[in-house]
Amino acid sequence: MIYLNRDDALALLKKYVKSENLVKHCIATAAVMREIAREIGEDENKWETIGILHDIDYDLVNGDMSQHGLKAGEILSEEGLSEDIIEVIRTHNHMIFGNYKKPVEFALQAADSVSGLIIACALVKKGKISDVTPKTVKKKFKEKSFAAGCDRDRIREIEKLNIDLSKLYELGIRGLIDVREELGLE
Repeated sequence: MIYLNRDDALALLKKYVKSENLVKHCIATAAVMREIAREIGEDENKWETIGILHDIDYDLVNGDMSQHGLKAGEILSEEGLSEDIIEVIRTHNHMIFGNYKKPVEFALQAADSVSGLIIACALVKKGKISDVTPKTVKKKFKEKSFAAGCDRDRIREIEKLNIDLSKLYELGIRGLIDVREELGLE
């Protein structure tokens, strides 16, 4: 059972995911996961790895949500990853699973959706992530039609870690600024 560093996790992701946009989504989710882990004193590298690999099976299952996550578990098992990482990724599909209990599970639910919301805010600001503020994200969060695919209920899962939404937006923006070049943002 192994833990991967960031470069190895990205290489493994790219072995299975060919969509550049999906790779960017995974990088963004991982950046937010890293900041949440840092905030609450968890293992930043482990949480970042989970964020990078959480959608490793998406291309393979061709968007079939009844298989998403389950196939990832098989892939990551074959690759020899640690069972604790595999289990979080295998069960992150809220359409099959739910009733999460672990901090990393709440964080992944929130990071998966809030990363897209924050990036959408940056795109409105001509791709300048550094111009996005928690206030901007809070305003757009309330507009249900804005970045409609970003599930607001999943974002609210972060509150189970005693992190309010404004703090999540701050952490998310900070994380995305760190990877802005990989995401094609300024």
